Amino acid sequence: MEISGLVITYNEEKNIGKCIDALFRICDEVIVIDSLSADNTVKIAEEKGAKVISQMFLGDGPQRIHGLQYCKNDWILNLDADEILAEDAENFILSRKYENQDFDVFTFRLYNYLGGKKIDFAGWYPDKTARFFNKKTASPSKDRVHQKVSGNNKAHLKVHINHYAWESFDQFINKKNLYSTWHAQQLYEQGKRINSFKPILNGTVAFVRCYFFKKGFVNGLDGLTFSMIQAFFSYMKYAKLLKLQRKK
Repeated sequence: MEISGLVITYNEEKNIGKCIDALFRICDEVIVIDSLSADNTVKIAEEKGAKVISQMFLGDGPQRIHGLQYCKNDWILNLDADEILAEDAENFILSRKYENQDFDVFTFRLYNYLGGKKIDFAGWYPDKTARFFNKKTASPSKDRVHQKVSGNNKAHLKVHINHYAWESFDQFINKKNLYSTWHAQQLYEQGKRINSFKPILNGTVAFVRCYFFKKGFVNGLDGLTFSMIQAFFSYMKYAKLLKLQRKK
């Protein structure tokens, strides 16, 4: 069974080469949908043997959906440029066990890294994501942020993707801020309406869940920091939604 690797990119020159090399260990083609990068992303991707399609960013889900038409195979391994399959996930796909099952979507667990440090505490693990699916019966959602993959039958695997998401706290905060803006806009367009207490309530609940129920407190200062980050951006998502409501 042949597999198409599908990656969406924007200014990913630091990551795209390693991502494509890893994909070609499993896939017989790699398709890159690039959102008009201003760095060397396209040049590196083409040198690595990927087919690059330029497309102004449509949103997380729509951008991935747009890329499916360029994939010649039914089975799609859809990674972000800063993601590489861990050995257990790679072995699962190479074993071809998915061919003898009735599932059309497989989720993996994410190991998130900040500056080389694995964040597997305070609710950050297991962070499940659907990255492997059959495009005949499954597809990414149209959500602009935090898209999901819907299909007829989903399997949750205990294998992993290494997500080298952020090099520094500054980059981490900037990305989280951008995603909270996108998420607020998406919720507004979906007709979600809230009252003034929603941001405070959700921020508080997020902190309690991460720090106490997900045992962030056992990781000292790191556990406190990442619990507070989750709480703050949960708060900001709904604060921005509230601002959109009032503005409109």
